[in-house]
Amino acid sequence: MLNSLYGILQNSRLFFLIAGPCVIEDEAIMMQTAENLTELTARLQIPFVFKASFQKANRTSADSFQGPGLEQGLALLNKIKTAFSIPIITDVHESTDVAAVSDVCDIIQIPAFLSRQTPLLQAAAKTGKIINIKKGQFMAPEDMQSAANKVSTMQNNQILLTERGTSFGYHNLVVDFRSFDIMHKIGFPVVYDVTHSLQKPSVTKQSGGNPEYVQMMAQAALATCLVKGLFIETHPQPEKALSDAASMISLAKLPAILESCIRITQALGK
Repeated sequence: MLNSLYGILQNSRLFFLIAGPCVIEDEAIMMQTAENLTELTARLQIPFVFKASFQKANRTSADSFQGPGLEQGLALLNKIKTAFSIPIITDVHESTDVAAVSDVCDIIQIPAFLSRQTPLLQAAAKTGKIINIKKGQFMAPEDMQSAANKVSTMQNNQILLTERGTSFGYHNLVVDFRSFDIMHKIGFPVVYDVTHSLQKPSVTKQSGGNPEYVQMMAQAALATCLVKGLFIETHPQPEKALSDAASMISLAKLPAILESCIRITQALGK
């Protein structure tokens, strides 16, 4: 049985938005971001899911900030969910974290590096929550059929498939737009992770990025009429962010980006 949120995302008139800081930071920053995004998406009439990670287990350097951890992170996500009446998504790295995450979050995200991990996918699927599977940078789009099957065989068909770029040589990613069509044909809503696809992975001890291309890439993806949702990491001051500072966009720039994307979808008659 599909829950109401999945139906809203699946049938969104324009597109839906998954957005928030890369990792949970100071509570004031998190609340400010959630409030801003809630007001913006309500004005634009775009379904919205707030995203932030309680832990980043795949940071380039062991010295990098990894987040507040499971208990403290979920407590803040629950506070945001309650304060603004918005759905929440976060990622899981261990099967042992799935139960606690499912108590708070509406969508459980499988990180790209873990998108082939059968026990993790199955544990997430068994919660009955929506499962967002991010395509590994090392995977072909048709490989996502097997990843989706690992969820659907657990009697959970509430699946989102997310494109976040493919490794292109060293320290670079590229988005093959054919992947939108290939994943769309698998039969689940396709999400385009705009900001992560513009990363420069592990350039030094941290990832770089080209956020100046966010608007162009988001518009182009929506113009295929195959992408149902956009995933955009955003922060009040990206240059001061504790994770993915080089690829996130500022909250101040997001309205213009989303408005341009709405114009594209409206021009296509969506």
